[in-house]
Amino acid sequence: MESKLSVVAALQAVKRKSGKTYGQIAEETGLTNVYVAQLLRRQAQLKPDTMPSLRAALPDLSEDHLNEMMQPPLRSYDPRLIQEPTIYRLNEAVMHFGESIKEIINEEFGDGIMSAIDFFCSVDKIKGVDGKDRVVLTFDGKYLPHTEHVM
Repeated sequence: MESKLSVVAALQAVKRKSGKTYGQIAEETGLTNVYVAQLLRRQAQLKPDTMPSLRAALPDLSEDHLNEMMQPPLRSYDPRLIQEPTIYRLNEAVMHFGESIKEIINEEFGDGIMSAIDFFCSVDKIKGVDGKDRVVLTFDGKYLPHTEHVM
């Protein structure tokens, strides 16, 4: 069995060879661009119903890699990632706005949290009012209420 790093390197090579963006693959598969990236980084599991459309979008994926992608992944991260500027800024934004976001979630929904499992994420590019490129991140998570522990 190949290591996760070597599988990810092979999957990324297939994507590069295709010349397609995550957005293009997402359109062809009906997935979000972030979920496609998660699949190709072995951070998400390829579902059997999605496999044919991913194979069509990336025909150079080997049968072995498709089978590997259909196994539950080891979802992990390298702690050094926080040093990468984009990831650092995302973390900074969540830390800066987190309390306010939590307060609004509680105000709108009650005592609970947003799921990171039943969760959709996408990245979009728009033009701002000043004509400059802007990044739009969408986090779309199911609301999970905290429950009272009764006997």
